[in-house]
Amino acid sequence: MRRPRPKVVTLSDAAAARMNEIMADADENFIGVRIGVKNGGCAGMEYTMDYATEAGPLDEVVEENGIQIMIDPKAILFLIGTQVDFVTEKLSQRFVFNNPNQTDACGCGESVTIVPQKLDA
Repeated sequence: MRRPRPKVVTLSDAAAARMNEIMADADENFIGVRIGVKNGGCAGMEYTMDYATEAGPLDEVVEENGIQIMIDPKAILFLIGTQVDFVTEKLSQRFVFNNPNQTDACGCGESVTIVPQKLDA
């Protein structure tokens, strides 16, 4: 018997609340948030996050704290187990990706090194 696969991405209460606020103030009617990764930066990869108007045919769709998250199929193995949080610091507010697959980050925090998770057969 196979063990259940963990959710690819989860949201903290703070991240879900902030995403709800942003989408409520948006000019368009978005159905959720699209999360992925792309090559770039000095550490090799960058997280991406954008509004989603529709789910792609191969997207993984996760419902979390009232938010629909669409995940690019090429990013799934890099993101399994990631929690997205929203943090407020003295001079900034930002979304933070707490990713167990991340092995390194650049000094400025804009890019990361991520090792894809191996799925058990």
